[in-house]
Amino acid sequence: MPVSEHEVRVLTKRFDLPNSASIDTYLAHDGYQAFEKALKQMTPESILEELKRSNLRGRGGAGFPTGMKWGFVPKESPKPKYIVCNADESEPGTCKDRLLMEKDPHQLIEGILIAGVVVGSHQGYIYVRGEYRYLLEILDRALEEAYARGYLGKNILGTGFDFELATHTGAGAYECGEESALLESLEGKRGIPRIRPPFPAVVGLYGGPTVLNNVETFSAVPAILREGGEWYAQLGTPRNGGTRLFVLSGHVNRPGVYELPMGFPLRKMIEEVGGGILGGKKFKAVIPGGSSTPVLTADALDTPMDFDSVAKAGSMLGSGAVIVMHEDTCMVKVALRLMQFYAHESCGWCIPCREGTDWLSKTLHRFHSGGAREEDIGLIEHLAKNMLGRTFCPLGDAAAMPVISFVKKFREEFEMHLSGRPCPFESKQEPATVSR
Repeated sequence: MPVSEHEVRVLTKRFDLPNSASIDTYLAHDGYQAFEKALKQMTPESILEELKRSNLRGRGGAGFPTGMKWGFVPKESPKPKYIVCNADESEPGTCKDRLLMEKDPHQLIEGILIAGVVVGSHQGYIYVRGEYRYLLEILDRALEEAYARGYLGKNILGTGFDFELATHTGAGAYECGEESALLESLEGKRGIPRIRPPFPAVVGLYGGPTVLNNVETFSAVPAILREGGEWYAQLGTPRNGGTRLFVLSGHVNRPGVYELPMGFPLRKMIEEVGGGILGGKKFKAVIPGGSSTPVLTADALDTPMDFDSVAKAGSMLGSGAVIVMHEDTCMVKVALRLMQFYAHESCGWCIPCREGTDWLSKTLHRFHSGGAREEDIGLIEHLAKNMLGRTFCPLGDAAAMPVISFVKKFREEFEMHLSGRPCPFESKQEPATVSR
């Protein structure tokens, strides 16, 4: 991780310590203090109020207020309640949850434990992306340490509270990053989305009420309880509290994962944190929140990077993956590469997604190879718009929205590829630093 003077180290403050993944290091630097406070000094209601004051919004992509989400879990239920951590970080351009699990797994465990106290759950799971199998060794070692020190298991810290936590790995399916497909996979079934409602907070894992958040969201909870919700809220902007791990990649001089305050200006992120555009070239476009979010152009560079501001600019903050592209980037090729990914990763459950992603991929390939017709531009828009809102899960929307934005904002580039013309950018391409 490169370092920037603009960073505010909350989630990453222990990353540079020796043996940062060990419980001894964690306990020596505020570890499990928030959990003990939640267990011995606070009520579930007061913890929820602190979370609501913090303005913590889910860091997985949707940005739903965490305190409100946990509050949806019914207090009384004949079925067991579950805490599930979504560690299936599969969005292209995104690799920040990996660092949280690798560098500071006990912070994640503590956040999950606090969620268990809030909703009265006694069982949790960390669902790890198939390509992250090497992290299981780190996570399982941390779990063993937590059990050995009495932070997991029966009668935790002599309070009578029980909580069991285990890891579970996926098999490399992007679709299982969607919460209901993740639950299906965790139950041992094919990872396909469920019809909602009911939502997981009411009917989730094994039919029981379930809290489901991603790694970064759970990892933020301990600091909120230690320092207070108002402290955390003031780090960001109104309705967008705290810090965010931004994955800055693409055509920038200093790509990396940076912890910045919510609302940090996009232009400043690229120019000062990222060191400017690679090779001194001109900025062309940026994908602000992972590959599934609409592309932004230079007129949006002064956008504050929080959920509300990015939405107002016409895109989404999503997973916090900021992919920068310079003037020599072929936007048709970018759209093609993204659509090839979504066509490959579609689970095939919904016809608009299964057929639409494949059709769009073939059409864009025809464009980039110089074999497209003028009417194909309208066909791309027609196909994408007919995918929106017509699938069980957001994968169809995730594939359609970026393509619509590419055609809308770079239509002239699509026209440049018509009538057998070769791609005008091919000879100018340089390797980028996009992470996946």
